[in-house]
This record gives sequence, structure tokens and C-alpha cells, in this order.
Amino acid sequence: MDLFFRDDENRFTVGRATGFARYREVLEGNFKEFFLVGFMTLVFLIPFGTGMAYAILSSSILAVLAAAVAGGAISGPGVACMYDIILRRLRNDKSDWWVCYKKSMRQNWRAAILPGIVQCVFLGALIFCGALLWWAKLPVSIWTVAMLAFSSVLFLMVLSVWWPQVVLFDQRPGLQLKNAVFFILFHLGQALGAAVAQATWWAIMFLFLPWTAFLIPLLSMWYILYLAVFILYRPMDEAFHIEDQINERFPGQIQMEENEYD
Repeated sequence: MDLFFRDDENRFTVGRATGFARYREVLEGNFKEFFLVGFMTLVFLIPFGTGMAYAILSSSILAVLAAAVAGGAISGPGVACMYDIILRRLRNDKSDWWVCYKKSMRQNWRAAILPGIVQCVFLGALIFCGALLWWAKLPVSIWTVAMLAFSSVLFLMVLSVWWPQVVLFDQRPGLQLKNAVFFILFHLGQALGAAVAQATWWAIMFLFLPWTAFLIPLLSMWYILYLAVFILYRPMDEAFHIEDQINERFPGQIQMEENEYD
């Protein structure tokens, strides 16, 4: 496939690629299904987006809370399925994406409700604060902007490690959050890089509206999550032994190749 880069049919012939070659391999090999899953996730987010539009137009914080709770409960399972498909492709699971999507929905919809609500409550509050700052007659303090940016990056760091655990492990949310905090402490560089990449992406998408609107159905949901999970996957595999556990429970699911991670 020669979608994003100059094609070289010999580039992935020896073992599992690493670094940028691996990023390119997974992206080019799964672009279509990532796009479809991302579009389906957007559909799950419609109630949240509709509720937030009403909340901003009515300037109601109660409407923000209602939209975030209801929209998060609805969108959480869709987000979990997107993470599941991305993680499967990064570990070389070649199963049919639609079969995996339906299986992930059956297995993870309950566990995904809480992180979905938490995610939408924070995003709703952030969007509402952004709207208030936009309408403010006085200049916005640089410290206010810095605090919003810092809280967004911190939240995205936790969320980027929490969601993969939701779809990979059957654990209590408290334990998953504890694992996320310790992972961030021991892998601060990768966690910070994944969070900053997401924050930068969404800031660009917001600041350059409406010119970036056409990217929303094409790239916005799946691409930045793929990039974030790609940054975190190898340290998460080393910390949580993802592929070892899956190989033990489901032999043959991961198509192992020679010289992986060499």
C-alpha cells in the first residue's frame, strides 16, 4: 500500500518491524478498518455532542453534567471497541475486525461506562470553560490557559493508560487507576509524549475550525488514538506483559514472528 509513504515491498520482510517502520506497517495495513471503527465511534459520540451544543447555547452547567453522564455512558463502549481494535493490530492479531468489534462490545460495554463518563465529564467541563473564556470581555490570563493545558495533559496521561486496561484486563477501576499512576511515574516520557500529542492534535482541530471540520470523519477519532497507543504499547507490554498473558490464555491469537522487538 502506498497511501502515506513511498511504497517499498521489501520493507517488512524480516520479523516484526520497530519504530517508525512499525508505525507505518500497522497504519498502512489497517487504515480502512481504523477509519470504519473511528466513524462508528463518532456515531456513539453524537448524544454527547448534541447535549454539549445545547448546554453551551443555554449556558447551563447542569446541562453539561447531564450531557456528559448520558453521553459518556453511551460513547464509552464505542471508545473501548476502538482501543481494542488498535491494540489487536499492534500485537499482530489478524482476526476479522468486525468479529473482534462485536466481541469487544459484548465483553467490555459494562466496564467502559465508567471511563466513558469520566472522560466526557472532563471534556464537557473543558469545552464549557473554553466557551466561557471565548465569551469573556476581559483578556484571558496566561495562567488560566496554562492551568487548563496542564490539567488536560494530566488527564490525558491517565486516560491513555486507563482505557487499554479496560479492554485488556478484568480488573476493578480502582486497581486500573492505580496501575495507570504507577505506569506514568515509571514511564513519564512516553506517557507525557502520548498526552501532549493528543492535546496538540485537539487544540489544532479546535483552533482551525471550520477548516479542520472535514478531518473529523476521516481522521480525528482514530488517528490520534492510534498514535498515542503506538507510543505507549511497547512500555505497556513490558510493564503489564500483555502479549505473554494473551499467548497463555489464547494460544495462536498473536501471529508471532522471528526477531520481534529486536
